[in-house]
Amino acid sequence: MVKCPRCGYENSPTSTYCDNCSYLLTDQNGNRLSSTKRTSSWNMGLAKKIVIVLGIVVVALLLFSFIYNVSQPSPEENLNVITDNGSLNHSSSYPFTAVVNYEGSWFSKMGDPNYLSEESGNGQKRVILDCASWERVYIMAQKEDMGDGTLTIQLLKDGQVVAQNSTTNTTGSIEINYNN
Repeated sequence: MVKCPRCGYENSPTSTYCDNCSYLLTDQNGNRLSSTKRTSSWNMGLAKKIVIVLGIVVVALLLFSFIYNVSQPSPEENLNVITDNGSLNHSSSYPFTAVVNYEGSWFSKMGDPNYLSEESGNGQKRVILDCASWERVYIMAQKEDMGDGTLTIQLLKDGQVVAQNSTTNTTGSIEINYNN
C-alpha cells in the first residue's frame, strides 16, 4: 500500500494517482514520491494561512464600506429637501407682513403670540413677520403721541390683506389676532 502524501489515503501499490484526491504519486520517471516530501502549493505554515485569510477579510470589508458609502443618499436627499426649479408658484417661507400706518409716533408688538417682536416708528412701516403660514399671528399697535389721526394696522398674507383694524381714539390701541 502507498500512502498519499497529501491526504494520507492508502492507495494500491500500482496507483499513479491517489484514488481519493488525485494527487500524483509518481514523478516523471515513474519513481514513487516519498510521503515526507510534499510539493503541494497548499503546504504552507499556519501563520501564512491566517495572514491570507485576514487579508481577504480586510479587502472584503473595505469593498463593502466603499459600496455602502456610494449607495447612501446625499445629505439633501436624506433630509428630504425638495428643490424648486422655479416652475412652481408658491409663497415665501414667511408669508405674513404687517403694515402699520399712522402720521404720528407709534409702538407695536407683532408676530407669533408666543414670540412677539417689538417695533416702533413714525408714519407707515412694513414688517415681515417671522411666522409660518400655519401659525397664529398677533399684532398690537398703540399711539404714543396721543394724536387724533387714524392708526391703521393690516395683516397681509402673500401680499393680500387678510385682516385690518383702525382707530381714531387719542389713546388708541388696536389688535389683530389671526388664526389661519
